Amino acid sequence: MRGRQVRKFITVLIIVFITFLPGVVGAEKNTDHLKNEIKLLLHRDPILNGAIAGISIRSAKTGELLMDYNGSTRLRPASNMKIFTAAAALAVLGENYTFETELYTDGNIKWTILNGNVYVKGKGDPTLLKKDIDQLVETIAKKGIKFIRGDVIGDDSWYDNTRYSIDLPWSDETTYYGSAISALTASSDLDYDAGAIIVKVCPQTIGKTGKIQIEPQTDYVEIINETETVSTDETTNVTIKRKHGTNEIFIKGTISIKDPEVLKTVAIWEPTDYVLSLFKESLHEKGIKVLGEIKRGETPENASLLGVHESIPLSELMVPFMKLSNNGHAEVLVKEMGKVMKEEGTWERGLEVLEKELSSFGVDTDSLVIRDGSGISHISLVSANQLTKLLFLAQSESWYPVFFHSLPSVGGKERVDRGTLYTRLTNTEASGKVRAKTGTLTTVSTLSGYVETKSLGTLIFSIMLNNVIDERKAKQLEDNIVLYLVNL
Repeated sequence: MRGRQVRKFITVLIIVFITFLPGVVGAEKNTDHLKNEIKLLLHRDPILNGAIAGISIRSAKTGELLMDYNGSTRLRPASNMKIFTAAAALAVLGENYTFETELYTDGNIKWTILNGNVYVKGKGDPTLLKKDIDQLVETIAKKGIKFIRGDVIGDDSWYDNTRYSIDLPWSDETTYYGSAISALTASSDLDYDAGAIIVKVCPQTIGKTGKIQIEPQTDYVEIINETETVSTDETTNVTIKRKHGTNEIFIKGTISIKDPEVLKTVAIWEPTDYVLSLFKESLHEKGIKVLGEIKRGETPENASLLGVHESIPLSELMVPFMKLSNNGHAEVLVKEMGKVMKEEGTWERGLEVLEKELSSFGVDTDSLVIRDGSGISHISLVSANQLTKLLFLAQSESWYPVFFHSLPSVGGKERVDRGTLYTRLTNTEASGKVRAKTGTLTTVSTLSGYVETKSLGTLIFSIMLNNVIDERKAKQLEDNIVLYLVNL
């Protein structure tokens, strides 16, 4: 009896072995092919001469590490740092979290006069628009107020007054992606580049200066227009630069009469004062006169609430944050995590919360150097393996659908869906099969996310290229690797 059972057991083992061996061998063969082909792509590409690549590829189903090429080497992540920030923010704040901008007064209303101050208290909302400020002012107008016998005070004390992350170069302070961080700030459009305005230059009659438009319209900045409208035979060559430490914007060069416009988003100096300027302009538009000053300060505890504007939820904010790679959003989220969890809206406390949350996911934070939330720092260092590890672990979180949707997509129908992948891998087999976060700094290009393959299911990948001379060529190498993965 015992011998028969043994023979039966051996027979079953043989059947199982015969049944599954081809699949196992096939999977191993595909994995070996994957490693060899990607190494070949790396070794053949001259863009990596003198540079370094970190590659990590995992199974999205099991988390098994299928390829590790310098995967544990710390490299500059550029905007791939936002993967960590997004995951931590969704876990700490929640996908329904909103930011508020509050309106207070410490005075009383008699006839058409408000006897006291008005306080505009910001709580970090990076999506506040001019129309939202108008709505707050409307709450004052609806009370019949025509005069404010006091000051209009901007309160940005929700965060500290450190405007720039520790490693941001001064040359980036005038760019939309390097704008100052304040708890009281405003954006110009639905891209939500907080603390920045849109400058538009249009041609006029040949020989005349170009026509300058600012969105939103504001006298907070000073425009120095040194442009000239030229004929159709000449080319457009316009530069738009803000002088460091000021709100003087110099616009120089030629604009051809054949070109409709030149657009550039420019960061302004001191976002809190900018919001106060917009608030003052809105009061003027409503026929409300301020008899006191427009200045910064803090809201007293006994002030009465007049109105509140609530931002879009974090689930919606994640789209412009991740798809358009908004640095300001990343840094606001870091400070907000610090404020909510440690009652201190600073980079220091926010990054402590960020690292603690990453550690709770299973990320080895001891192997990372994190200096900001956006990745604009050239000091921050992470590894490809830790990025793919988080991307794998995120799949089991309740907020994962929001996170996945926020990643730029290859082949999306709309600009906002494709995000920073808008011009990449167009009309290829990768269309509809790749969701990934891009990253770019001078000498750095990164790409990490999810890819649907032909035979290996969904893979998680991270490609980190550092010390490259040409970031555009580095991105072509990334695209070649992704296309290879799609066709596996």
